[in-house]
Amino acid sequence: MAGKIQTLTMEEREHILPMMRNAQWVEVVGRDAIYKEFLFKDFNQAFGFMSRVALQAEKMDHHPEWFNVYNKVQITLSTHECGGLSQRDITLATFIDQASVL
Repeated sequence: MAGKIQTLTMEEREHILPMMRNAQWVEVVGRDAIYKEFLFKDFNQAFGFMSRVALQAEKMDHHPEWFNVYNKVQITLSTHECGGLSQRDITLATFIDQASVL
């Protein structure tokens, strides 16, 4: 089926996952997903970050799993349509990293 979302190939993983690790994303044990924790000065900064990510996620129709308490935001990315990591996760992770420094 054309346009079906696919998990990353082994070659893509060998190229992309080391870059994601360098950016402090970690692979989730027992699951084909990546995770990162973000700490901000206060709740206002954390919420602003989450708002920026939410707008982009909505545009991509690709929504993160996340958890927030005060200044901490924990994010897990995996593509439910294919049951694992896809290029959509990498694209969103890259955006998230950029949004975290605004």
